Amino acid sequence: MDTTFDASALMGEMGRAAREAAAALAIASAERKHAALIGAAEALWDRRAEVVEANAGDMASAEAKGLTRAMLDRLMLDEGRVRGIADSLRAIAEQPDPVGAVMAEWDRPSGLHIQRVRTPLGVVGVIYESRPNVTADAGALCLKAGNAAILRGGSESARSSAAIHAALVDGLRSADLPEAAIQRVPVTDRAMVGEMLRARDFIDVIVPRGGAGLTGLVMREARVPVFAHLDGIVHVFLDAAAEPAKARRVVLNAKTRRTGICGAAECLLIHEDAKALGQSILDDLMAAGVEVHAGEGLSGTVPATSQDWGREYLDMVIAAKLVPDLDAAVEHIRAHGSNHTDAILTEDDAAAARFFAEVDSAIVMRNASTQFADGGEFGMGAEIGIATGKMHARGPVGAEQLTSFKYLVTGDGAVRP
Repeated sequence: MDTTFDASALMGEMGRAAREAAAALAIASAERKHAALIGAAEALWDRRAEVVEANAGDMASAEAKGLTRAMLDRLMLDEGRVRGIADSLRAIAEQPDPVGAVMAEWDRPSGLHIQRVRTPLGVVGVIYESRPNVTADAGALCLKAGNAAILRGGSESARSSAAIHAALVDGLRSADLPEAAIQRVPVTDRAMVGEMLRARDFIDVIVPRGGAGLTGLVMREARVPVFAHLDGIVHVFLDAAAEPAKARRVVLNAKTRRTGICGAAECLLIHEDAKALGQSILDDLMAAGVEVHAGEGLSGTVPATSQDWGREYLDMVIAAKLVPDLDAAVEHIRAHGSNHTDAILTEDDAAAARFFAEVDSAIVMRNASTQFADGGEFGMGAEIGIATGKMHARGPVGAEQLTSFKYLVTGDGAVRP
């Protein structure tokens, strides 16, 4: 480590620049923010060869370090994925601008007219690990909501993130917005994480996006408010009234489409009256290469142990357990879930209604793959993360969730008696 590196000084420099940029963004027109995002998308596509080349360097380093298959999948960029990032930038650009939107308004007998309107949060700090697309998603969503962003990506994606960030800066420059509106921490020294977590003078909210280690560190040490994004310990409950073909298709997709994302299914709970169907689904998963940790009464790759309940594998592994009824499934989810995403497979409307009411997760689904737990799939263009807490933002955090509000009160000489 470079002993001359002064993390506090760098944080102060970036923080002051972010504050100035946030003040400019708060009054920037929707048209200029739109232009910046479209410009960034065009610059990213123009730079696609550079981005893919940078990513190849990150991938080589990651493979040498022995990163898991799931982590490598999160890190990898090819031309198709770069196109997807550019498309997300365009989708965010085309969304309605949330800043200034009137959330509610009413009149009072006193003669006051009151409006509650959306306002930017200010400066958002984003700390994330191996997914370089977060650089674009987080920067774009913060910009759309009128916030300045300070982005600290993981060392494993440093080259890729730098190349993507350069395109974002191109977009800001083309729209005559301050380049400091989206800053990327230029060093990988972990001291900067601590500085960001303590930077109450400069940062209004921290968004962590990564594994349990990162999220736990942020939650323990942050002095800045945090949008919590905990583990994606995602359950799928196979009810007795599940439709077989539909259930088999959904579970296979929920586990295997991409195992390294937070919406991937990690535990299949099987109603004992659906045991035969559940075993068929486990056979499907094993045939697809999934390692099944099977509870008592089920056949899998290996027997499940108590360590399998409440575990996020982020790999081609799933736990499975027989439960006597819906109540037991809900109890298991309450005991071992992470309040991220949970789903029920059933044709019974009453069972689905109870599951929706009793499972207190940020996202609760019926007869749909949990891989849809994503801001882009929710029509937000992209997401900065999925908040599992209950304060301010919950579920996919898009541009609208990156705003606060204020009250605008108008009178005509009104006085209070």
